[in-house]
Amino acid sequence: MSEWLQRSVTDLSADLVARKFSAEELMRETLRRIGETQSSLNCFTSLRDEEVLLAEARSADARFAKGNGRALEGIPLGVKDLEDAEGMVTSYGSIPFKDNLATRDSLQTERLRGAGAIVVGKTNTPEFGYTAISKNLLFGESRNPWDLDRTPGGSSGGSAAGIAGGVVSLATASDGGGSVRIPASVTGCFGLKVSYGRIPHGPHALWVMDDTSVHGPLTRSVADAALHLDVAAGPHPLDPNSLPAQDLSYRAVLDDLPDGLRAAYSPDLGYAVVQSDVAEIAEAAAGLLPEMGISLEALDTGLPEPGGAWGMSGAWEMLAQLHTLLPEHEEEFGRSFIGGVKAGSRMTPERWGQMRRLRSEINRFCADVFERYDVLLTPTVPYDAPPARGPFLSELEGRPQPAANYGSFTMPFNLSWHPAATVRAGLSAAGLPVGLQIVGPRHCDDLVLQVARAFERHTDCFGSWPAV
Repeated sequence: MSEWLQRSVTDLSADLVARKFSAEELMRETLRRIGETQSSLNCFTSLRDEEVLLAEARSADARFAKGNGRALEGIPLGVKDLEDAEGMVTSYGSIPFKDNLATRDSLQTERLRGAGAIVVGKTNTPEFGYTAISKNLLFGESRNPWDLDRTPGGSSGGSAAGIAGGVVSLATASDGGGSVRIPASVTGCFGLKVSYGRIPHGPHALWVMDDTSVHGPLTRSVADAALHLDVAAGPHPLDPNSLPAQDLSYRAVLDDLPDGLRAAYSPDLGYAVVQSDVAEIAEAAAGLLPEMGISLEALDTGLPEPGGAWGMSGAWEMLAQLHTLLPEHEEEFGRSFIGGVKAGSRMTPERWGQMRRLRSEINRFCADVFERYDVLLTPTVPYDAPPARGPFLSELEGRPQPAANYGSFTMPFNLSWHPAATVRAGLSAAGLPVGLQIVGPRHCDDLVLQVARAFERHTDCFGSWPAV
């Protein structure tokens, strides 16, 4: 039965409708698999009561029996522990919040649950999603199913490890600087950072000013991501930045790739330091696009490196959220995390102005690129997944490697609000997944999905998964 959990949500849903197995059987197998892999992958931080889960699965079976199954009926769902699920603790991977019980669902969780998904538990994350390595003082480190000595990335690392490791087929994720695309890339999954506002935020106690983070799908197939978006996208009055609903089904248009598309490829965006075999694999993958009817050119311009400005903006916002807990609870936070947060106190009008100018420059770059091309391709991350407990590389093949460089290819498009996806381009010399990033014009999430789907069909890039 464990092969069920290696399947896509789209296929699982079809099998549940056809009554090839029951939602209760699927839930029992999911719980067994969580227990079997917890010591190796450490995907989940907490679970709901087993009897409640089985009762909800039986209710799903009753809906199937009456022909009333919803889009995600009976599908077990992991919820990233930065996001609320009613009746469960949202700890943010942080000791001061270990008893922070959620009284309602986040809007994304609410919509997925409303489509029939059954919340199983919470998935692991770095403290407040602060880094691309999923470890924290409460729950320890999650591990990559392709190599248990390495991280599954972050901040959606628990979700990514669960998807790639055949533990669950559906989990929530979010991306403020690469936190969907980085873990998706290093675990060989599909990940989509949607246009800012596509899936609503909230509810939040504080108005979000650091407008870079989005919720979005991290899945085993492009079709699963389109299904996730069909269910979760659309405006909500609690999110003032949420976008109007598009008059389309992402699943319905997935295979309608437009003719005559133009793509550009940048190996480094002008500043990234990239592992040599990763660079070769990503460039070779981009070179397949002409076989799909998409023309390809090398991009001859680049960007300023955004890591410092991105980090200061996040630190300033996080300090505003946590300053009332300092200094009384400072020792309870991870040292590197709280040190980074306190750096937000160094914000000045001059730095704020520099950040605003940087974002304008990135926006002008994107406007120029998407005036000439329909999509932009890059590697997703610059080198193989780091060790499960870190650190990031300070040097790569004899070249200095800034700490922020792991998000070199992902951060700019959080700052610019453009949709960006990652597909599995191949395996590195170490046998680890390498990602190809596909960036599209702002609000053209459907186009990014269509190009990703064409690549998936052409290469069968998600055709194999690691055994754990």
